[in-house]
Amino acid sequence: MHIVIAPNAFKGSLSATKAADSIRGGLRDSGLSCRLTCRPVADGGDGTVPLLVEGLGGTMISAIVEDPLGRPVKASYGWIEQNRTAFIALSDASGLKLLTPSERNPLRANTRGTGQLMSMALDRGARRLVIGVGGSATVDGGTGLARALGVRFFQQNGTEITDLPRGLEALASIRTEALDPRISQCEITVLCDVKNILLGPSGAASVFGPQKGADAAMVAALERGLERLDHVYFTGTGIRMSELAGGGAAGGAAAGLAAFLGARLVSGTDFFLDTFHFGELLEGADLVITGEGAIDGQTLEGKAPFGVACRAKAQGVTVVVMAGAVEHFPGEQQYFDRVIAVNPPGQTVAEAMSHTADSLYHAALRLGRELAGGSAVLSGGGHPG
Repeated sequence: MHIVIAPNAFKGSLSATKAADSIRGGLRDSGLSCRLTCRPVADGGDGTVPLLVEGLGGTMISAIVEDPLGRPVKASYGWIEQNRTAFIALSDASGLKLLTPSERNPLRANTRGTGQLMSMALDRGARRLVIGVGGSATVDGGTGLARALGVRFFQQNGTEITDLPRGLEALASIRTEALDPRISQCEITVLCDVKNILLGPSGAASVFGPQKGADAAMVAALERGLERLDHVYFTGTGIRMSELAGGGAAGGAAAGLAAFLGARLVSGTDFFLDTFHFGELLEGADLVITGEGAIDGQTLEGKAPFGVACRAKAQGVTVVVMAGAVEHFPGEQQYFDRVIAVNPPGQTVAEAMSHTADSLYHAALRLGRELAGGSAVLSGGGHPG
């Protein structure tokens, strides 16, 4: 039996690589006679850039930039010398992980530091920028990073808006004359881990604002600012930022990257799987095991386990997904032959997250013993015994 192990990161507790190692260890110790292939996966969220850079034989370059609140922070970007490609994780300079809970304020937080990383990559001679936008602390529509690269935002009286994104409600014009000219010579690809648009109930402020510390009043203010940004941009170009699929990713940074810098928005999962020729990896496989921290209706909105399942199903490969939290949803059996909740019943979230590696190991151990004993993969669900 050939099993491909392809989990995403378990957010906040375990990297994709360590998750794959835990699953592999459980299967190896189960007594199952099998060949195991590990290919940790990512979808544009936290952990995507290190996996890409490591897999492509690149190096990480350190730099000091501004964090979401304008303080100095050590960040890095990946560099592939052969094709002059820089891989940038927005979360490295502008991520929620850089703030304490009491510091989270998406009316103040912005993406300027990510723009600084982009500029440094251009200084190194980058001809292509690949940006993973998951894990941001921001809902600034990409205005912070755009401003770091020369885009300017003005009020009606000609005063430049520097307090982003709070000041966007007063936006009257956008000027791009000072945009770094190297941007026009560079291909920019944005890896989106969600399909949300910029505005409305499914938009950047409404969905992601509360995750980043926004209360109801702040969400409303953020929405008004993004609406104004969309209106002013449409007035000048005839193009709606709000109509871009995936534009709401990273608090609208994806839409800003597309609008101000000409970036192309793509599925982070598809980009990752294509880069590593995942279809070829599945050839001759009997089973693929994927997973991430939570499986629910959002999984089908571009998350890595969904992308893995789609590729596997297209090649007739059985799919098992492991997760810490499982919320069953209509149609899940179309993609996942078995869903395994790895956390033992009764654990608190904190306890579960601190024991993810062990829980994955034991879930894989039980699954391997079932398979070794001739039990079908579809013989159960929920917590594996």
